[in-house]
Amino acid sequence: MRTIITIAAALLAVSSVNAQDIRNIHCEGTYQHHLQGICADKEAIYWSFTTTLVKTDLDGKLLKKVPVANHHGDLCFHDGKLYVAVNLGKFNDPKGNADSWVYVYDAETLKEIARHEVQEVFHGAGGIGFHDDHFFVVGGLPDGVEENYVYDYDAKFRFVEKHVIKSGHTHLGIQTATFAHDRWWFGCYGNPRILLVTDADFQMKGRYEFDCSLGIEALPEGRLLSATGRCERDKGCIGSVQVAVPDEKTGLKYLGQGNQK
Repeated sequence: MRTIITIAAALLAVSSVNAQDIRNIHCEGTYQHHLQGICADKEAIYWSFTTTLVKTDLDGKLLKKVPVANHHGDLCFHDGKLYVAVNLGKFNDPKGNADSWVYVYDAETLKEIARHEVQEVFHGAGGIGFHDDHFFVVGGLPDGVEENYVYDYDAKFRFVEKHVIKSGHTHLGIQTATFAHDRWWFGCYGNPRILLVTDADFQMKGRYEFDCSLGIEALPEGRLLSATGRCERDKGCIGSVQVAVPDEKTGLKYLGQGNQK
């Protein structure tokens, strides 16, 4: 697992009131569609706003943005590239009328450099994570299905296997994914929003009411980076990130919130 020491340091803002105050880093600009996921390297944060791929510095200042196909979902960073889960068909269709892909972009320029079919993702590719030289794609889910699915691909996007998470139903499946601190962290929609935590073999460790459905990313020292956002009619959509840490009661909590145990 890669470490992102500089981004963790950049997100910690020490104030005269509380040495654990955390800056909420806002992505500069507004966008037509809502935030779908985030990832980061040691110099930048990357944001997927459904039809716009955005790169900012660690303070959220816009560096570059490019228009992309609808629907670009969650993304991950690996070896200088961005890997984005993309569905060009129907989400959550019981008959599997999705059209699932992973688009690859150069992280420096945001230039598209490859596309990989992942048609095994039956209900629509919506999220992606990287672990142990494999890519893991998650996505949609029809009503009434009481488990989630993770599709395992090798480094050349050859399909390996389909993993089943005995999670119970989550609204529209899994939206975001990251592997951090020996666990998988999956963000889901719903009311309330749901966080699923599994071990490396996708065995359930917990189901919590915590919203990381718009983005979740690994940080060092037991921390993670969680995204939030909102859309306003006639104004557009915005996104932001904040540091979170694991919590026995709530799954995650924002750093500086106090002990929830």
